[in-house]
Amino acid sequence: MSSVNLMAREVAAKIVFYGPGLSGKTTSLRKIYETVRPAHRGEMMSIATEGDRTLFFDFLPVKVERVGDCSVRLALYTVPGQVFYNATRKLVLQGADGVVFVADSQPEAMDANRESLANLEENLFEHGIRLDRFPLVMQWNKRDLENVLPVEQLRQELNPRGVPDFETAATNGQGVLDTLKAITRLVIKDLRAKRIVPPPRPVAPVGSPKPAGLEAQLTQHLQHRQPPSVAVPAGHGPAVAMVPTPVPQRASGSFPAIAPPPRVEPVVAPVAPPAAVTQAGPKLLGAASALAPGDLFDHARAAEAAFIAGNYSTCVTACADAIRRALAYAGEGTLAQQAFLLRVDGADLLRVQGLGNQTHLRVDDAAFALYVLMQTFVRLNAVGLPTSE
Repeated sequence: MSSVNLMAREVAAKIVFYGPGLSGKTTSLRKIYETVRPAHRGEMMSIATEGDRTLFFDFLPVKVERVGDCSVRLALYTVPGQVFYNATRKLVLQGADGVVFVADSQPEAMDANRESLANLEENLFEHGIRLDRFPLVMQWNKRDLENVLPVEQLRQELNPRGVPDFETAATNGQGVLDTLKAITRLVIKDLRAKRIVPPPRPVAPVGSPKPAGLEAQLTQHLQHRQPPSVAVPAGHGPAVAMVPTPVPQRASGSFPAIAPPPRVEPVVAPVAPPAAVTQAGPKLLGAASALAPGDLFDHARAAEAAFIAGNYSTCVTACADAIRRALAYAGEGTLAQQAFLLRVDGADLLRVQGLGNQTHLRVDDAAFALYVLMQTFVRLNAVGLPTSE
């Protein structure tokens, strides 16, 4: 299922390239990677066995068009084609928003094409999805070879629904991008129909001052936020007097002249704290530290402290280190494997890693790193990690 990052106004959709072994799924992704501009692509990760067959998955985040005022990022995966890797195919297929079925056009591969298509329908059904109601595009691959089956026969055997199909040659890239564009259009249409995309931001009236950017809003929030009130036992609390503070008047013509109620702020008379209360006072938990496992509590607190102090580079570094330690609970393997097993968004993970290599970071960069850290902690809690001894 697609995910929405409200902070970045970004919708992440997952597209899986499915098909029999050696049909050209990984080659198609590699050609997409070579064609897409570097600014719109992430790192391509692949795990292969002997014979260059995809054992686990390829992951390639590609940024495409906008939906409303949100950008759309595609996470492209492939699955292993071999039958004995069905459990892995089922895992990779989980949460998909669309599928490109890569069929081998050679006559001897027709049985494998049928078996793989039936397997796709079966695995989607186990996830509660019907193939006839799911974004699907057919890719007739290896059209550059001799003695391939006619397209009409492939359509009759594998595409009775008449979904969009394309003749491709993944080795030279012919038709591969057309296939990607078609499945992207179907996925975005499906996202719009399901109202996955958040509503657009309200548009300011003509002539009104432009709202401050995210960095200015977060900075203002940090400068003016007040700690929450804490109940104090009788006899130990400070004397408080409620004094109304003046409210600045808006310029005439901007809004109707409605007088807002006066804001009341407490004026606290200083009193000596009781002996049981330390001079530093109670430390309030932030969202990240509240979600953190015990072993990662100090790392989360360090990231939050750096954020509040305005040390955004330190905050991003602390978040990246905490995320790496959190993903290690998923077991041995690469960072990509661990993130996949915990269902942590790979595009977000790559972005945090990229921020760690930059020197001048802004407040929204640090806030995004904290967001990814909290999402990682949430995924750990959801799967019951780390287990208690």
